[in-house]
Amino acid sequence: MGAGPAGLTAAYELAKGGVSSLTVEATDAVGGLSQTGFYKGYRFDIGGHRFFTKVSVVEELWKEILPDDLLTRSRMSRIYYNGKFFAYPLKPFNALMGLGLFETFRCVASYGWAQLFPAKPEDDFATWVSNRFGKRLFNTFFKTYTEKVWGIPCTEIQAEWAAQRIKGLSLFTAVKNALIGETAKRKEDVVKTLIDEFLYPRHGPGMMWERACDLIQERGSSVILDTPVERIYWEKGRVISIEAGGETHEAEYFISSIAIRDLIESLSPAPPEDVLTAARTLKYRDFLTVALMIRGTDLFPDNWIYIHDSSVAMGRVQNFGNWSPEMVPDPETSCLGLEYFCFEGDDIWSAPDRELIEHGKREIAHLNLANPDDIFDGAVVRMKKAYPVYDGAYSAAMKKVREFLKRLPNLQLTGRNGMHRYNNQDHSMLTAMLAARNILGAKYDLWQVNVDQEYHEEGKRITLDDIRQMEATQPLVPRRIDE
Repeated sequence: MGAGPAGLTAAYELAKGGVSSLTVEATDAVGGLSQTGFYKGYRFDIGGHRFFTKVSVVEELWKEILPDDLLTRSRMSRIYYNGKFFAYPLKPFNALMGLGLFETFRCVASYGWAQLFPAKPEDDFATWVSNRFGKRLFNTFFKTYTEKVWGIPCTEIQAEWAAQRIKGLSLFTAVKNALIGETAKRKEDVVKTLIDEFLYPRHGPGMMWERACDLIQERGSSVILDTPVERIYWEKGRVISIEAGGETHEAEYFISSIAIRDLIESLSPAPPEDVLTAARTLKYRDFLTVALMIRGTDLFPDNWIYIHDSSVAMGRVQNFGNWSPEMVPDPETSCLGLEYFCFEGDDIWSAPDRELIEHGKREIAHLNLANPDDIFDGAVVRMKKAYPVYDGAYSAAMKKVREFLKRLPNLQLTGRNGMHRYNNQDHSMLTAMLAARNILGAKYDLWQVNVDQEYHEEGKRITLDDIRQMEATQPLVPRRIDE
């Protein structure tokens, strides 16, 4: 259930193991959040998707699916703040020139004060970051963007999230890398925030999953689109069948990467009321991209820019021709992706496409990234449930739902929405690989991929070190401090 990276990885692994499967997808495209939008020959991500992992078996799978179509790309990204651009990762001279001597002195003084007199208690994101970078750098480079993405004030986000999300990165680390370069040679030693090179499919991330879909079907399994799950029929001890697209499909095993809330609400007979209530408390942050087609090239050299400016609503802007030249059909034009983090039903989400495109033109002009007169077309893509939210009700709700699902051992949950975990693509893929191996006879606990276990496959091992390295790269959702 679901044809994103998790669902298709599971189907692909099963096909390699000689097991046929049926994958149903509610929308008209495979890839989920990792699909590639297409409009009049222009391709654009639903957000930018670097292909970087510390888990060797995931990288091997990428190269197995797209052996000749993975580009090695150099990363360039900057921060836009107060009308100026700052290199990211930090380059001290660039920051000095951008902030000016007086503001730089204030930032250094603020950092020194934080080292001498750290604020206590250190319960929230704002305090945690301020204690390590100084309050002025927090306000400059952390506050606005974080609140745009999550819609939660930084003072209400748990320090635990900051400690893990920015793990391995400090002001000292950033300055050291800027001054003397990254000295770590092994992939596992590189701080993920600082990586400067990654893989990328020449036609965008959707190319990976479109090809995976083709391979799955060539090996005798089925993937059907525009087929939402309507009912999941179960009895004591097992799921029996699903109804999707008006048809009933029986199976021996089931793997779900659809949102847990939708999964629980689809069960027939309905689960106990307390389980339904718990599932309905799970919340999601939604997302939309406004793709603008523009006459001219070399608008800016970055893959993407973080917008730390409260005068515009966009959170990031992508330059897709800098990800891969083949994303843009006319070499005399460019395609930018303006990213807006929102909640389904709010003003941004509900605005008509034409209004969003005009709004995007104004914001691009305000940031002086392109001449609005050169923008000749645009498209909008909305993505529901892009980010699972960890709020005050999350932990108890997940405990209740997981306890109930233990009654259905032939149903496994994988992926970002399937497990309600704000993970990266490699984690979604790994849980799906292990789910497929469970069907083939293994006994992996998909919820405990970070515990002291070793995972094996034919001829190679997914070791505990692999799992820990992968877990260390996973982004976390901010949690409110009243949890």
